[in-house]
Amino acid sequence: MTTDIATRPLAPPRQTLLVVCVALAAVVSAVASLNVAIPSIANDTHPSQTELSWVIDAYSLVFAALLLPAGALGDRYGRRRALLAGLAIFAAGSVAAMAYADAHWLIAMRAVLGIGAALVMPATLSTITSTFPSEMRARAVGTWAGVAGGSAILGLLTSGIVLQIWSWRAVFALSAVLALLAIAGTRAVVPESADPDAPRIDKVGAAITVVGLGVLVYSIIEAPTEGWTSFRTVAGLIAGVVVLAGFVAWELHVEQPLLDPRLFLHGGVSAGTLTVAAQFFVFFGFIFILLQYLQLVAGHGPLDSAVRMIPLALGMMPTARGLAPRLAERIGSVRTSAFGLVIAAVTFGLLSRLGAGTSYWWLAGGLVALGLGMGLAMTPATAAITDALPREQQGVGSALNDLARELGGALGIAVLGSILTSTYRDHLSDIPAPARESLALARRLGPTVADHAQQAFVDGLQHALLAGSGLLVVVAVAVVVVGRRSA
Repeated sequence: MTTDIATRPLAPPRQTLLVVCVALAAVVSAVASLNVAIPSIANDTHPSQTELSWVIDAYSLVFAALLLPAGALGDRYGRRRALLAGLAIFAAGSVAAMAYADAHWLIAMRAVLGIGAALVMPATLSTITSTFPSEMRARAVGTWAGVAGGSAILGLLTSGIVLQIWSWRAVFALSAVLALLAIAGTRAVVPESADPDAPRIDKVGAAITVVGLGVLVYSIIEAPTEGWTSFRTVAGLIAGVVVLAGFVAWELHVEQPLLDPRLFLHGGVSAGTLTVAAQFFVFFGFIFILLQYLQLVAGHGPLDSAVRMIPLALGMMPTARGLAPRLAERIGSVRTSAFGLVIAAVTFGLLSRLGAGTSYWWLAGGLVALGLGMGLAMTPATAAITDALPREQQGVGSALNDLARELGGALGIAVLGSILTSTYRDHLSDIPAPARESLALARRLGPTVADHAQQAFVDGLQHALLAGSGLLVVVAVAVVVVGRRSA
């Protein structure tokens, strides 16, 4: 029988919660905060639209690919150790990213940050679920979920402020500072917890996930350049799916799996995982697209653009922490999550009408509604996943939640970004080649080209948001269906 141990005296729960939320905010804000610096990066490094996608998505891809083995490492060797190691890698990568104004260097350093984040994120949630008393756990998980969603927006705001006085390097400096603060807090108050009888790490399973996810996301991001029907794209997509199917077969065969696929026979785990993956698919893809719209189409600066995202956090954070747990107690976690997804789907449909001259108040109302929908879906889904697993497997449960989140985010940036890029390039077939690479480059070629490129970008944004709306509707129905299954 496995037991969860603590090798440090317990600090007051509020102190521990504060520190793990700072660590969580550091790695979550890094997913979205660099979006506000895209025009600055484009001006300094001259990347294509595809390379811009990689600057953002290299982090999410590595983050997602390593979450399961990282969560298992924390379970086996100590969640506090995993937290400290991950924060150290994250801080070092952030400092190194500031060294060169080169797109390929930024992509590489964002991948390093993803390694650190993969160690940090599951350790934050599993520290809460394994050390907090049961009567405090639900509210603490709600706080964690609110920070997980809201810190992306707060990161955008803070990044917008520091970009007023420095370049895109300021975003990485901010990440380094947050990581160092979290290291100091972790050393001071976070207790060590581990499962001394945790199984050995499934290295083969971990390698298969890295290869499968890497091939799949790479093929999606490169599809606008290679062509969606090209042999390279189609072969890559098929190969990614086949490798991930092989991962499922391997995990069913191996004695000590990294992630037992039988967990998904539990309706709560399946519904929670689907909900988290879908909502962050659209969430991170939306942020990636919308911040380019606000700066390159609507003409706002980095800080103005970040401030205009605040209504999303105002709708999300109070809902995730307060309304969502209470509603879940009344109508159940599955119905609450599905209701939140439907609200988000309707909002995406309405926001797909955005144009170059759309009033900000239309967007602001949509952001509040989107935050409400995400807040309703997020907390019950996270609780459903962690509550379905025993105490000694909280690291894997936390990693599964985080995997759904980061994989959804990585695919959302890849898929919605690719829909945008494909539409943009298709609508600019008669325009000089540099303009087809990105809207930032098109704006340098004169007002006629810039106006045409802006309209092409808006068309791509509308197509991407409609695709996101349709996905959310499908997933909401699926969540209700699978959520009815008993464990």
